[in-house]
Amino acid sequence: MSRTDSRGLVLDEKLLFELTVPGRVGYSLPQCDVPEAAPAATLVRDEIADFPELSEVDVVRHYTRLSTWNYGVDSGFYPLGSCTMKYNPKVNEQSARLPGFTELHPQVPDHLSQGALELMYLLQQDLAEISGFSAITLQPAAGAQGEFAGMLMIRAWHESRGQERHKVIIPDTAHGTNPASAALCAFDVVTASSDGILSKDAVAAVMDDDVAALMVTNPNTLGLFESEIREICDLVHERGGLVYCDGANLNAQMGISRPGDIGIDVMHFNLHKTFATPHGGGGPGSGPVGVVEKLMPFLPVPIVVKEDDRFRLDYDLKQSIGRVKGFSGHFGILVRAYTYILTMGGEGLKRATEMAVLNANYLRARLEDAYDLPYKQRSLHEVVFSEAALENDCHTLDVAKRLIDYGYHPPTIYFPLVVRGALMIEPTETESKQVLDEFCDALLAIAEEAKQSPELLKQAPVRAKVKRLDEATAARKPKLRWVRD
Repeated sequence: MSRTDSRGLVLDEKLLFELTVPGRVGYSLPQCDVPEAAPAATLVRDEIADFPELSEVDVVRHYTRLSTWNYGVDSGFYPLGSCTMKYNPKVNEQSARLPGFTELHPQVPDHLSQGALELMYLLQQDLAEISGFSAITLQPAAGAQGEFAGMLMIRAWHESRGQERHKVIIPDTAHGTNPASAALCAFDVVTASSDGILSKDAVAAVMDDDVAALMVTNPNTLGLFESEIREICDLVHERGGLVYCDGANLNAQMGISRPGDIGIDVMHFNLHKTFATPHGGGGPGSGPVGVVEKLMPFLPVPIVVKEDDRFRLDYDLKQSIGRVKGFSGHFGILVRAYTYILTMGGEGLKRATEMAVLNANYLRARLEDAYDLPYKQRSLHEVVFSEAALENDCHTLDVAKRLIDYGYHPPTIYFPLVVRGALMIEPTETESKQVLDEFCDALLAIAEEAKQSPELLKQAPVRAKVKRLDEATAARKPKLRWVRD
């Protein structure tokens, strides 16, 4: 099925269950040349009612048409705040598809996998240089798992000193994964209040000898640099604690400052955010962790080491927290990140940071007269507006839905929680001034629509494939499974 409108062909795709034709098949298997084996009855399921029967072309067209509904950074501007949806250069994909990498079995012994081990070793060295840490583990499968591994190392370090600490301080601007990671490691979360910027006094008010660590994001989730970070680190260290940095916003300081130089003890990297590896879609991520020297004995094993001119996996860390991911993490993602670093070079990485900050401040300058800016400090890589200036009972959700009609994926909304009706925009260094101007024009037009045509915003999107849902009904009476009428 299809229909045409002013935007061209829009495909109304049926479910596979609706496309089925009894007796139609899409495969042709050769005659079995080995004896048939009957699996155990416990491994065999009953026939699925109405299981789709389709030809090859039915299946190919179905999934191809569905793919045209996807929106990604290759489709257009993807301004999610905090998520750093930057362009993924195709040279990274070419490197990751080299046969020497794709055909290398993960259980090949070290002497037959020297190229892969060298790449991992060099990536460890590059990430250490970029961040100022003494050592890196590449194992964690994503930023959240990197947080978890980092907090486990903090716990192990305290235990090695005969201390049992129970608290972790987390600012009210934190990412949601921070308290989750702390809780998974059996810590109690203590919130430190901030007024956009975390102050030394706010940390001192909740700091005591039972605090194992402070978890902080810098720049923080409001896109603001934590200007008292060095003094805060000194305070925590004086009381015997450690400082964990959520590296989600490293794209705002890469090549400018190094977390390891300002007192941070542990930090995870988001390779998909900072080093342009694929992001989202349920695919593999990567969350390496950097640590200062005193935490090196607790790194997950194995780590890649160099001896003379050879490389090997080192399992001999007596105080290691153990393995956190099978084999050596998501190797294909590591190849992409290393390619990006080589392609950019030191000056290129610094330039990326400068352009990301410039782009965010350009958006801020163009939009701050139409949208409320709750925190007036100079922005870094992202800017957070609120819904306070919207008229006629229009809200952030209405702006986000209306942006779809203008052809843009909405920014992050309603986060961070310290901003009521937050609209959080991160343009990254990817976007040109032309793209940013078009996006700003759309947001400015929407702000004007809130004044002149508020019902248009409240009904949006009106041009999208799927119209606005009744969210209350969808939450209370969800339809989770197709049933034939």
